[in-house]
Amino acid sequence: MFDFNQYLGFLAFLTILTIGFWLMIFLVSFIPYWIGGAAIEHFKLKSKASNKSE
Repeated sequence: MFDFNQYLGFLAFLTILTIGFWLMIFLVSFIPYWIGGAAIEHFKLKSKASNKSE
C-alpha cells in the first residue's frame, strides 16, 4: 500500500496544511482587530488635536 517514505511525506503534507490553515485563521481574525484599533487610536489623536487647537 504505502512505503514508509510515502507515509512520512503524507504526514509532512498534513502538518504543513494544518499549520497553514490555523495561520490563515489567526491572521484573518487578528488583522481586522489591529486595523480597527489603529483607526480608533487615530481618531482619538485627531479629536484631541482639534480640541486642543480650539
